[in-house]
Amino acid sequence: MDIINQTNRTMLFEEINPEKLDLVTIVGDVRGIDSLSDDKIKEINQHLLVRSFDEFLDKFSPTVYSFFNAANQKVMYTLKKPEGIAEDSISEIKIDQSNDFLKMLFTLIDTKRSQGIPNVDFKFENLLDMISPKKVMDDIRQVRKEIHYLYGQYDKLDDGDPKKLDLGDKLNIMFEDASKNYNNVMAMLPLAIEDIKTRLLLGGAQEENESEAIQIGMLMIGDSGELKIIESPKADTMQLMIADDSSANGLINVFEDDYESVSDTPSAYVKDLVVRTFCPLPAVQSEIDTEKEVQNYNTYLEFYKNAKDEFVKTVKPLVEKLLGIKMFFDQYSTKNKGMQPSMLITNTKLDMIVKSSNIPRLETYLNTVNSKNDFTDTIWFGIVPSVQLDSSGASKVSRERFRGNEKVTKQDGNTMESLTMLLQVIKDFKVQVFFSFETGEETTFNSMATAGIDKYIDKCGLLVRKEFSEFAVPSVPNFTIIPKDKSGVVIDSKMLQTEDGGVKLSQEKEDILKLWIEGVYVGAAYVAAGIVAAYQCPEYLRESFKTVSREFPGVRFDIEAGENGLRAITTMAKEISGFTNNIKDSINRKNFGFVFSSENAQLQGKDIKRITVYKARSLASTDDGFDSIYKTLVSTYIERILRFQTGDFKHDNIVKFFSNNPSSQKSKWLGTRGYVNSIIQDGDDMSYIIDDKSNMCHIDLVFNGNVKNLEVMITKGTTPVKG
Repeated sequence: MDIINQTNRTMLFEEINPEKLDLVTIVGDVRGIDSLSDDKIKEINQHLLVRSFDEFLDKFSPTVYSFFNAANQKVMYTLKKPEGIAEDSISEIKIDQSNDFLKMLFTLIDTKRSQGIPNVDFKFENLLDMISPKKVMDDIRQVRKEIHYLYGQYDKLDDGDPKKLDLGDKLNIMFEDASKNYNNVMAMLPLAIEDIKTRLLLGGAQEENESEAIQIGMLMIGDSGELKIIESPKADTMQLMIADDSSANGLINVFEDDYESVSDTPSAYVKDLVVRTFCPLPAVQSEIDTEKEVQNYNTYLEFYKNAKDEFVKTVKPLVEKLLGIKMFFDQYSTKNKGMQPSMLITNTKLDMIVKSSNIPRLETYLNTVNSKNDFTDTIWFGIVPSVQLDSSGASKVSRERFRGNEKVTKQDGNTMESLTMLLQVIKDFKVQVFFSFETGEETTFNSMATAGIDKYIDKCGLLVRKEFSEFAVPSVPNFTIIPKDKSGVVIDSKMLQTEDGGVKLSQEKEDILKLWIEGVYVGAAYVAAGIVAAYQCPEYLRESFKTVSREFPGVRFDIEAGENGLRAITTMAKEISGFTNNIKDSINRKNFGFVFSSENAQLQGKDIKRITVYKARSLASTDDGFDSIYKTLVSTYIERILRFQTGDFKHDNIVKFFSNNPSSQKSKWLGTRGYVNSIIQDGDDMSYIIDDKSNMCHIDLVFNGNVKNLEVMITKGTTPVKG
């Protein structure tokens, strides 16, 4: 792989963060220029190129913006920074690994992957409550434990001790993370909810969710020998502080001081809440206004539930993009890193990039990276998710008798027209575009198992028998992370006062606060491009196959051949028990698309509990349906190697390239058959004819008896050589 050292850079046509730079903006005006400078390519890579999910989060900082609307007493969320609102009135919520919603989804994906059971049997509810206040508090307790542990060590050491300074650095980072929430009322609400619950339910067993009025007491033997619990004498708070562990006392002072310093609008209640959360002092039992606290609890809970509901609805489209990008990189699951997949994110919507005024910018960029004999930045694949799929057959209702689904028009979908315009441009630069349809219950494994693939074939009819067809790869079905009907999250129950002055959590159905995530999905195009990008790397292939050459990328690897699809599997967990024979017969008969399968399968006596690739076809028509994607990829690879080795298709060099001389490229490829990634496999061949009149070289690539034609324009030398 000395000449072409990567065949898996992928371009994602998607907007992630409108506040960050995008490809159209960085490329700028291209009038009068054919290609971009090296400095400009370096700048594009600096802002838009990522090699891992962590690097992606770091570069793009996916963000949700929130502000409070005093008119309706609600929290408003938006993916675009609101204009016309003062900066200090807008809160930025970073959607990263520490965000509870994203963390919950990652945990769910990992758990499902390790269990390998279909959606119908998976206990989604056990993981969905990770975004409830109780689970948020559990995470904080762990942080609290670590802070106390580190501070205890820190406090014992002498000032100036290098170890103390190291611990100080660690504590600074932990306090920095904790302090980010001081000004974020929404982040403090779960703490307030759990804090009230902890204090008011102090007298009851945790699982009973009920308590009586309590007074902290002490057990003693009376004058007559009777056993009784009497109320503890009220101790002075300051004395308790002194009696208490001095390091905990110091930590309280640190938190109080930190809150006062960092908070924009300090509140005594929130300060006490922060201290109680991170430095609970069980010895101090202050008077509790139960009625007021119950009222606060129910208000906080209702507000939190409604705000979380709005947040989830707003953030879900963004989160699905993030999950897609993570799944793209996750497919490259290999211990020995080699040709690591990389992704260039346009960070602009597809309809913006294919505007007539912006197409020259895209063309100039691709001309720079794809039409040179330097292949470092060459784009091989593209991803276009969320292509609109018009669903038909829904009965119209003249009158709504029962509450049904609200008809929500998806705003973020890509149109088939935009995709067509992109393919028209991108075909000239040999980029294979994986596209998937908008996410939802209509495009899942479940849907395909019952309705088949005809709706996808019909939708792609416009893209068939076109010059760009071989570069269009429809990827189906989409992946379900949380099914719509299992996406309910119980936040908590309202609190009630009991007649004896205690409190309890209501068990009434109407008092249980629940939000519905409405399903979370990942577009199939991300995973399809991810698995193809992964198997370009010889090191990836070596983990599943014995005969792999380190000299060649995986361009000729046919994932449909033999057991290849059972060896190079995705990281996605099985979703359903499989497709019926009728559905599989239909898929095999039509040979359509990049189709994933959730079948029961075994390899060498071991069950495969992951999603596998069933078909890997583009929209290029053949006698028996559609053509394999590897044929286009090999053709592109050979053309680029040919251009490089023949000095831009010089006549005499082409003759040498295809000659029977042992040192010719064709001879070398023929001599290295037998590997799973050999460029020329058994049953393959390549030949050429030079047409001097038209100055064209016609190359026939034979794959298992099927011929693919490749044409290149010859550069005439000073001395013509007869072909």
